[in-house]
Amino acid sequence: MKIIIAPSPGEAALASASWMARRIRAAVRARGLCRIAVSGGGTPALMFDALTHMDVPWHDVHLFQVDERVAPDGDPERNATQLTDHLLRHVTIRRANVHLMSVTAASLIRAASTYASALGNSPLDIAHLGLGDDGHTASWAPGDAVIDNPNPVAISGEYRGRTRMTLTPGVVNAARSRLILVCGPEKSAPVAAWVCDHADLPVERVRRTATTLVLDDAAAAQLP
Repeated sequence: MKIIIAPSPGEAALASASWMARRIRAAVRARGLCRIAVSGGGTPALMFDALTHMDVPWHDVHLFQVDERVAPDGDPERNATQLTDHLLRHVTIRRANVHLMSVTAASLIRAASTYASALGNSPLDIAHLGLGDDGHTASWAPGDAVIDNPNPVAISGEYRGRTRMTLTPGVVNAARSRLILVCGPEKSAPVAAWVCDHADLPVERVRRTATTLVLDDAAAAQLP
């Protein structure tokens, strides 16, 4: 695992955007397209903002979500709302290449199966993740059986007031590369526990090979 430490959340977001833009361009050169899955959060919004100003072949990008809260379309808690406001409205990605999770469907189980079909069998080029103050990533909350679900896409139990749809570890770990962007002092303890392999946290299920961890100084504060 490669670790990059930046002085501030803004600079960590910029470093992550540059990392992602380089890998998107490389994937398009190598295979003619790039398949990425992204997460939500405050710092990712800064990363999305930075990406809108970078040289990215958006016409050749297929964009998926790592996870999504079950909430109405347009709800401010939806990752799709943030993704739309900070990225999709500002880039020339094809509408047909944007694959949002259908969390307003009558059957979430059927919607998860449909989303798995949209993902297909080809590996993602990039899986972008975050890290919660309790060590969760994607929507793999501590103690939730979703982390062991054999399906590519599954429905979690209620976590912090919301049920969620999420990619499962098999899909995330099959990606050609993973980017984990983490900022803030409240993240320093789980970051140190994970990096030093001292705790049983959901993020431990993320494959370390071909994974880049980008931190700001606050999130890295407890690293040795």
